[in-house]
Amino acid sequence: MIISRTPYRISFFGGGTDYHTWYQQHGSAVLSATINHYCYLHCRNLAPFFKHKTRVVWSTVEEVLQHSDIKHPAVRAVLDYLQIHHGVEINHQGDLPARSGLGSSSAFTVGLLHAMYALRGMMSSKRELACEAIHIERDILKENVGVQDQIATAYGGLNKIIVHPDGSFEVKPLILSHHRQQELHEHLLLFFTGISRTASDIAADKIKSIPEKNHQLHTMRNMVDEAESILCTSQDITLFGELLHETWMLKRQLSSKIAPAYIDEIYAKARNAGAIGGKLLGAGGGGFMLFFVNPENKLHVCNALEDLLLVPFHFESSGSQIIFYDDAHYSRMAMTRRDYMHLRNITIDETPPLNRQRLNRLLTVE
Repeated sequence: MIISRTPYRISFFGGGTDYHTWYQQHGSAVLSATINHYCYLHCRNLAPFFKHKTRVVWSTVEEVLQHSDIKHPAVRAVLDYLQIHHGVEINHQGDLPARSGLGSSSAFTVGLLHAMYALRGMMSSKRELACEAIHIERDILKENVGVQDQIATAYGGLNKIIVHPDGSFEVKPLILSHHRQQELHEHLLLFFTGISRTASDIAADKIKSIPEKNHQLHTMRNMVDEAESILCTSQDITLFGELLHETWMLKRQLSSKIAPAYIDEIYAKARNAGAIGGKLLGAGGGGFMLFFVNPENKLHVCNALEDLLLVPFHFESSGSQIIFYDDAHYSRMAMTRRDYMHLRNITIDETPPLNRQRLNRLLTVE
């Protein structure tokens, strides 16, 4: 039995610049943090005692004889990509709702890759997990996704993620004192709107509009550097909240689907109650909303948004982890050289990925 734990993320600045249609020309930067709410995946090799070959438990229960019959797209894609032909059992549990703007889909893909490699007795680097998750979501499943979520959930922490036009990326942790990080946390409130949505549909509309939104996206990219400067110096931290308000005003202009009327109403209530800034997390349309509020005004904002669910959280820095590993002898499956011949070293814009060291190691296994 393998259990992977992969965090959800909050994106503060730069979202929208991480779509390939933008960063391949201009590069990208995103400021985000992972939080202590997680996607858990319990995985094991399934011995041939049952009528079904593979069992997948998510919002439904699937028991199938062939992996091609699996309905969950990410599970089907990962098993095919890794050439896993034997039976497996996969159970998903999430702390927060899916399709809600916290990178849950990418956390699932990253966590499943992590668990499946561990099931093979293999360690995965954070970079490998991020690159492979991007390839599966964008190239295999043809989802309209950026690249920030896969990187953020794989690495964990409060980071500035820089994506270069050639697809290579850097993850730069923000070096903050404990007091400064605690000060940031004490100014944040996270609410669930009660509405989940399919991010890919909204993202498709945003991607189409990118050629017409150069000014907004360049400004949003520059705000990443401004926000980093605010947090990493002794500037008044309320400037971070004001910048968050500015980026939300710009983000709303990327697509008419981002901010439905009820989202504007929620945002107006929060601002009238004392919130300095905020934003709808993820692609838009629904899900979670984040607000920056001076501590003395938090109760006023909570009262104004009493119809919404307040979700307590803290920052986390571990990223995707294997938190339980039990290699039962009866479930061990042999690795063959042929299983991994199709994998090679990549950047996020190439055909994927195992690093050369891992590939060489695998090729010695008979």
